[in-house]
Amino acid sequence: MNLTRTQWLICLVAALGFAFDIYELLMLPLIVRPALLELAGAAPGSPEFNQWVGMLFYLPAVAGGVFGLLGGYLTDLLGRRRVLVWSILLYAFSAMAAGYATTPEMLLLFRCTTFVGVSVEFVAAVAWLAELFPDHKQRESVLGYTQAFSSIGGLLVTGAYFLAVTYAESFPEIAGGHEAWRYTLISGVIPALPLMIIRPFLPESPEWAQKKAAGTLKRPSLGELFTPRFRQTTIVTTIMFACSYGAAFGAIQHLPRIVPGLVADLERTAQEQAVAGVQSFQEIGGLIGRFLLAFLAVRILSRRSLLRVFQVPGLFVMPLVFLYAATNDLTLLKWGAAAIGLLTVAQFSFWGNYLPSVYPVHLRGTGESFAANIGGRMIGTSAAWVTTTLATSLPGTTPPEKLALAAAIVGIATYVIGFASSFALPEPSAEDLVD
Repeated sequence: MNLTRTQWLICLVAALGFAFDIYELLMLPLIVRPALLELAGAAPGSPEFNQWVGMLFYLPAVAGGVFGLLGGYLTDLLGRRRVLVWSILLYAFSAMAAGYATTPEMLLLFRCTTFVGVSVEFVAAVAWLAELFPDHKQRESVLGYTQAFSSIGGLLVTGAYFLAVTYAESFPEIAGGHEAWRYTLISGVIPALPLMIIRPFLPESPEWAQKKAAGTLKRPSLGELFTPRFRQTTIVTTIMFACSYGAAFGAIQHLPRIVPGLVADLERTAQEQAVAGVQSFQEIGGLIGRFLLAFLAVRILSRRSLLRVFQVPGLFVMPLVFLYAATNDLTLLKWGAAAIGLLTVAQFSFWGNYLPSVYPVHLRGTGESFAANIGGRMIGTSAAWVTTTLATSLPGTTPPEKLALAAAIVGIATYVIGFASSFALPEPSAEDLVD
């Protein structure tokens, strides 16, 4: 891609935002177990423990969905750049504050505000990038490759957690101890630091700014999403975005609590290192998936065909990972986590490429936000609550075994529903954005 210096700066900021979106979100699967052991004093697998896990996964997603939808509206009303910057600052400082939580309720509060920032940032960044790069192939490449940094964020948080676990005693004391989960959360402030320096050099979306200056920018409307022109797009993308998130939150993100069952004979530090190892394989798989999506996005014109490259194998990989590997073999689980991470995470990048192409300028942020936040954040992440609820009643000799079975049921269901829905997914224009 031949980009100007300003365009490279834009890509840098977008990549940074995408990376730390996932950095902030994937903290929770890593830290939820040790955090609740300290803050709630509940035994893993107990009803109280599972209830807190379900709330920590789902209630922040609800907050993100509600306020993320508002953020999408504000992105159309106030501009892409302004909302993008403030959303990154919100989630960065919220993550840091969560590191000082002294009760599970306090941790929940700051996880909610973190999720709000992340939910808004994705929508603002995708609309911003799509409009800054009008050429079709360049736009698809920029959206695909900058979103690939999301998985680098996942690798970074896995590495940060591993370092925190290994060197916790060397860090300053917090709340009377040296708990690795606290240092991991505090590291979430990192994206705010360079952003404060770069912000003055960021341009607004020229397409949005021109329409705003000319007085031709229509006011965004939630109701317009359900007019005949956009109704099918809105409903189908909301369902399918929910399935993508459902596979991640209902299955994949429970792996850190399943792994200790495979290494129960090891000491706690070694167990947490094993968790980080599986997580790193998953994130490497996700990174490969995002780059593969970016590579294929400009080579496969049909959006349905592009998506099915990842959906169809997932129908077979998901049951293998959670019905067998998760309870029998740590090495196989690592490779299975990489495979299902590749297939699922690539779908997140797909939506970042697809959604800007099916809504006009005045409705782009609102339309993206409805699918991402109502479908993905609110409906899709409820799969985490479904999984933890199922885990308390399913057969199994240990809590990790029950959790693995519950994750298998939910993960398989989301892939089946997502694949079936793909037959109704509208095909956008092959070149120009909707106007």
